[in-house]
Amino acid sequence: MENIAKYEEALSKDQWIGGQMPSDADKAAFDALKDIEINVATHPYTYAWFQLTGRFSDDVRSSWKAAAPAKGAKGGKGGKAAKKAEPKKEEKKAEDDDELDLFGDDDEETAKAAAEAAAKAKEGAKKAKKVIIEKSLIIWEVKPWGEETNLDDMAAEILKISMDGLLWKTQYKKEPIAYGVYKLVIGATVEDAKVSTDDVQEKIEAMEDYVQSVDIVAFNKV
Repeated sequence: MENIAKYEEALSKDQWIGGQMPSDADKAAFDALKDIEINVATHPYTYAWFQLTGRFSDDVRSSWKAAAPAKGAKGGKGGKAAKKAEPKKEEKKAEDDDELDLFGDDDEETAKAAAEAAAKAKEGAKKAKKVIIEKSLIIWEVKPWGEETNLDDMAAEILKISMDGLLWKTQYKKEPIAYGVYKLVIGATVEDAKVSTDDVQEKIEAMEDYVQSVDIVAFNKV
C-alpha cells in the first residue's frame, strides 16, 4: 500500500511513473500491482494508469526503456561530459524517434482506446468522490390501544425493525394524550434511496397487539 501511495503522488503530476513517456519503471510497477485490487475512489490516478498500461501487450511493455533523465542533469564531470555528448545529437535523435514510436503502428488504436479509458476512469473517480448519500430524519407518533399498553415494550418491538439504510434513535419519548393514556414519539435516520417511509410505517402498524395508529410528525433532510 505504501508503493501505491507513491505511485498515486507521481501519477497526479505525470501521465506515467517515469514521466511523460512510459518506461521500464511503469512495467515494474504494473507487474507489482497485478495481484492487488486498486481502489478507484482512493487512488484514481493509479487506477487510470493501471487500466491504460494493461492495454499494452507484454512484448510492448518489455520494450519500454529506462526513463530519460530530467532536463539539466549533468554527467559525472559536469560541463565536459555534456560537451563530449554533443557530437552524438543525431544518434540521440534517432533514439528519441524510436522511443516515440515504441507503441508501433499496430498499437495506435489500442493506445488511443486506452487513453480514452484512462480519462473515463479518472472522471469516474472524481464523480465517485462527490457522491452524497441523502438522508432524512423522521419522527413517528405511535398511539397505543389504551393505558394498559406498556410503551417500553412497544418501543422495544419497534426498535427491532431492521432495514438496510434505517438507523433508529435509541431514545424515545412518552407524551400524554388524555385520560392517563400516553403516546410514543420515536425517530430514525433513513437513507432516502434505500428506505421507504411507507414500509417502515406498515411494519409498525403490523404490531396490532400494541399499536392503534401511526403518524409522521416530522420529516427533515439531514
